[in-house]
Parts: sequence; C-alpha cells; structure tokens
Amino acid sequence: MKKNTSTKTLNESKMNYDLELLIDMYQKMLLIRRFEEKAGQLYGMGKIGGFCHLYIGQEAVVVGIQSAQIEGDSIVTSYRDHGHMIACDMDPKGVMAELTGREDGYSKGKGGSMHMFSREKGFFGGHGIVAAQVPIGAGLAFAHKYNGNKNVSITYFGDGAANQGQVYESYNIASLWKLPVIFVIENNKYGMGTSVNRSSAGDNLSDRGKAYGIKSEIVDGMDIIAVRDAAIRAIEYCRSGKGPYILEMKTYRYRGHSMSDPAKYRTRDEVEKIRKTSDPIENIKILLNKMGVEDKALKDIDVKIKSKIADAAKFAQDSPEPSEAELYTDITIN
Repeated sequence: MKKNTSTKTLNESKMNYDLELLIDMYQKMLLIRRFEEKAGQLYGMGKIGGFCHLYIGQEAVVVGIQSAQIEGDSIVTSYRDHGHMIACDMDPKGVMAELTGREDGYSKGKGGSMHMFSREKGFFGGHGIVAAQVPIGAGLAFAHKYNGNKNVSITYFGDGAANQGQVYESYNIASLWKLPVIFVIENNKYGMGTSVNRSSAGDNLSDRGKAYGIKSEIVDGMDIIAVRDAAIRAIEYCRSGKGPYILEMKTYRYRGHSMSDPAKYRTRDEVEKIRKTSDPIENIKILLNKMGVEDKALKDIDVKIKSKIADAAKFAQDSPEPSEAELYTDITIN
C-alpha cells in the first residue's frame, strides 16, 4: 500500500517555520484569549455595559493575517472586534477602558465594545450594524489605490453578514475597479444563533465571489500557519494590482454570540470536541514543544500576559468616566 506522505510533509514544513515568529504569534493569540476572558469576567461583574462579543476560539485568524501585513495596511471589522484591536497593537489598557466606558478609552468611553477606532494603528473600527463595514473596507481599498501606496484593506465579516446585500455590491465594485481589498469571512459556523448550514445556501460562502471573478480560498482558521500562508498569498495578489481576494476562514467561537447568549443551539460536547482537537493556541503550543520550547518558558509567557491584562483591567476601572461636556464633542449640531 502506498503511504500517504502529505501529513508528514505538512508537519515537516511546520517544524521548519521561523521559531521567533511562532513564539510572537503564540503570544499575541494568548494575549487576545486572556484579554477576552477578563472582559467576560468584568461583564459578569457589571463593569462593562451594553453589548460584548468575545473572540475566544478565533484568535488564529486575525493574528495569522496580521503577521503578513505591513505598515499602512488598513483593517475594518464587525462588532466582534477586541481581538483585531489587540492584534494590530492597540494598547489593551485603552481597549479595556473603552469597554468599561471610561475617559481613557480609544473613543473616550463613548463607543464601548463595538465602536472604537485607531487611525494611528490603521484600525477603522468595529461596526455594530451587520455587514456595514464591508463597503467601508472597499472604500479604504479605493483610497489605497488612489494614493498609489501599495497598501491593502483587510475587511473582516462573519458568516451571517455574508448574506447581506451590501457585501455583493462591494464585491462588484472591488472587482470592477481592481481594488486591493481582502474580504475575510470569519465563518465560525453560527450566525447569532443559527447554524450556517440552515441559513446560507451553498457549501462555501467564498464561492459567491466567483460570480464577480474574485479569486478565493478556503482556509482552516484554527491553524495559524495555514492562515498566515494564505494571507501572504492573498496580500501579494492584491499588492500586485490584480484586484480583490476572498479568504473564507473556517473557525469556531467557544462562547455565545454575545454575553447574553446561552448558546443552547449547540451541545456542550460539540464545543469541547473543538477545544480538544482544534484549539489554535494549544496546537501551536504543541508545535513549540516539538521545536524545543519548554513548558516553563510558555508558562512564563502566560504569567506575564495575565499580569499585563490585570494591569489593563485596573487601569480601566481607575480611569474616570467621561465628563458631561463629552456629550457634545465629535458630533455635528445644526
């Protein structure tokens, strides 16, 4: 019988990956995980109001893509946005302060979980309206092309948003004008409380780009190396002036759609199976062990990250609430 060497080749290629890069990606994924866990705790304590959508389980997507970006690239996403902020090096203190509605938050405490921005970091916001960010992402790509700066727009949206009409308007104009935009579909299998299999026709959401002549890939969004490799291909394609690209990331969220969602539409066994077999952080940890990184070194990283997140939580709670005068800033009054 002929042996299947594909798995062996894949494992060998991972073992040859740059160790420093792998450790950096591990740290960023773990930073997002610990930040989101703390945000969940603060929400339960009543320190965070309004909506709060956690990114736990999906960390490999944004960290893998961010690792392939260069300075000047732009990012825009949906309301599940804390991971994207941290991946593009926004300060966890400022992000946590915004979650708690404090003056030192990125939007001065007025945006909350779903609406904060950082022009300095090229982060053009989380957006509370489903798919509203997709045409904005195409617009950012138009700006890059118009200015001739060779940067790309990374535009994230979920499987639920993939059914919205503005997505296809954005596909159309991006393809017509060959805009340097990467449409990243974070397919975490559930749009709010409905399985993607019940709400979306067709096997793969990325196939819908074919009608517009848009090149696409389906990627294991729980494997950070697969994500990074796909991101490199997509970004090089866009930078070369060939037009848009779609990456459908098959990923999974461990928590409910938002903090108020008990997630009764799936079984506990389903979630635990994904955690045991596909967790992006645990899998890269195993790879690092095989490459000679000891558990103690990884534990030390975790301890430092937990301390950093504890500091961010304290900073946020110590930060003052916005003054009443802030009600009249950043708005237009006729």
